[in-house]
Amino acid sequence: MIELIHLTKSFKKPVRKPGIIGMFTSLFSRKYTVTTAVNDISFKINDGEIVGYIGANGAGKSTTIKMMCGILNPTSGKVLLNGVEPYKKRREIAKSVGVVFGQKTQLWWDIPLIESFVVLKEMYQISDQDYEERMEFLKSTLGISEFLHQPVRTLSLGQRMRADLAAAWLHNPSILFLDEPTIGLDVLVKEKIRQAIKTMNNKYHTTVILTTHDMEDIENLCSRIILIEKGGIIYDGSLKDIKHKFGDAKTISVPYFGDYDITSLDDFNQKVKYELKDEHLLIKFNAGQVPLENIVNYVFHHLHTQDFVISDINIEDIVKEILAKEENHEKI
Repeated sequence: MIELIHLTKSFKKPVRKPGIIGMFTSLFSRKYTVTTAVNDISFKINDGEIVGYIGANGAGKSTTIKMMCGILNPTSGKVLLNGVEPYKKRREIAKSVGVVFGQKTQLWWDIPLIESFVVLKEMYQISDQDYEERMEFLKSTLGISEFLHQPVRTLSLGQRMRADLAAAWLHNPSILFLDEPTIGLDVLVKEKIRQAIKTMNNKYHTTVILTTHDMEDIENLCSRIILIEKGGIIYDGSLKDIKHKFGDAKTISVPYFGDYDITSLDDFNQKVKYELKDEHLLIKFNAGQVPLENIVNYVFHHLHTQDFVISDINIEDIVKEILAKEENHEKI
């Protein structure tokens, strides 16, 4: 189990005046600015959960992950991984934790990928039998067989991310931290990584903490999300609950050719919003407030089209709405 108790992390930065004189005076200055990246957060994650830890850039996601891994020490509060503080017993924790940072690799750049796995096998003291079993599992789930004998520097981004995920899981950690694991990847590679994560969780009961800006990752993998903004948690709950809170929200997508002005369209007493995106008009509304039939009739008779798509609210829209309410200090 992972437990965060009033966790806070602040960074001190010396105050420096401009110019050469400012550079020298800053060497002797005791003035600092303090930035709080993580501000008094608490939550628990049970064994076997897949949790999406999401927020805008600079919200404090990666800083939290680094404290949970033991890379950073907290300013105050505690992190407990199965009852152990990771920054105090890093060697002990390393055996039960796997980490993937989307912008960094733990693989050796100039040697074949398979050699990196052999080095990791010896580092984690994995038995020959376990190593062979896990390699077969990783080959089948991640499709890494085709480039096992290539130097890591020759791998494409998608191949390297699959290799990094394999390396993080090779010692069969009970907890897997994934920080932007699908960043910059194409659709097919993303799907392969998502399926691999699901398989690891189902077969080995691996606990997964996932940070991502790709809302499809969240919807496909996570049953629970923790939303962080400006270092503090503003939502912690299941996807079902959060969608229920935002009602029966729907979007109708209609092809837009610029033959009418969207500002002239009926907003149904400000209960309907219109948005242009990728040559489509998006009509957003809550079916609990405005009947779907009314909107469809309006589309038929006023927009003169029969080509449209109706979809339910997605998690990306929900996150945007929560963040907007947080900025306006509204109750979620």
